[in-house]
Amino acid sequence: MLLGCHLSIGKGFTATIDEAESLGMSAMQIFSHNASSWRMKEITSKIATSFQNRFTGSSVEYVVIHTMYLLNLASPDDALYERSIVSLQEEIHRAGMLGIDQIVTHIGAHKGSGIEAGIARIITALDRVLASEVAADYPNVRVLLEDTAGAGTTMGTTFAELGAISNGLSDACGAGRIGVCLDTCHAVAAGYELRTTSGLQDTLDEFNREIGLDRLELIHLNDSKFPLGSKRDRHAHIGDGEIGNAGISQVINHPSLRDLPFILETPKQIDGKDAADRVNLAQVRSLRRGKEE
Repeated sequence: MLLGCHLSIGKGFTATIDEAESLGMSAMQIFSHNASSWRMKEITSKIATSFQNRFTGSSVEYVVIHTMYLLNLASPDDALYERSIVSLQEEIHRAGMLGIDQIVTHIGAHKGSGIEAGIARIITALDRVLASEVAADYPNVRVLLEDTAGAGTTMGTTFAELGAISNGLSDACGAGRIGVCLDTCHAVAAGYELRTTSGLQDTLDEFNREIGLDRLELIHLNDSKFPLGSKRDRHAHIGDGEIGNAGISQVINHPSLRDLPFILETPKQIDGKDAADRVNLAQVRSLRRGKEE
């Protein structure tokens, strides 16, 4: 099972592999810089080589970078829009330097311009990013679009929106390099039922119709503090939220999902102690059914 958590790079990129191995993780997610700042500290060749060597020699099989939170590929504000495009290109460059093949990104909010206008802006932005010299320099780096809970004017709340974006990209610009990350907390908050056999199957059937299950490449496995359709994005510990152990079990054992990477973005503390990752990972493993390869 490809399972892990989002880890801090505060002690350096190489140290994240050490932490992942100490937690028995086979997958992990990191930021490549401070996710709340436009400023990106340089990744030197020495840093990149050190990380690649440590990754190659580790028990970690999968690493994904989450892009900064500031990007808005749907923005009607031209200055923010252009800055977002340039920054997404830089995220690809940084992933490529580190030898990481996937980045996952939020796609932004239309800020009142409307869903159709937002979709058009996102398609144009992604086409430009994937047609750039940076993307050409790192052809193995794929961009995964993350679903959202639906607060405000955020884009990607429905599978129809994500499908319109991924299906609207130019093949010449590398549409084949776009995939989707499904966040379980976001999906439930947006109104997608995951907690029952029929509900999960209906959700995946809709995903397949609108986007294609072949484009689903990553699961952010998070419980939800708020109920189905709440439009509120608050992650909870595994089994302690509205999805619950039964729903999480449905997701990680579904034949269409069980071989995907699962990344936890659950709270880092339990009872005031920094032991939450270990507890949440153990809980997920206890819910896994069937023989592992």
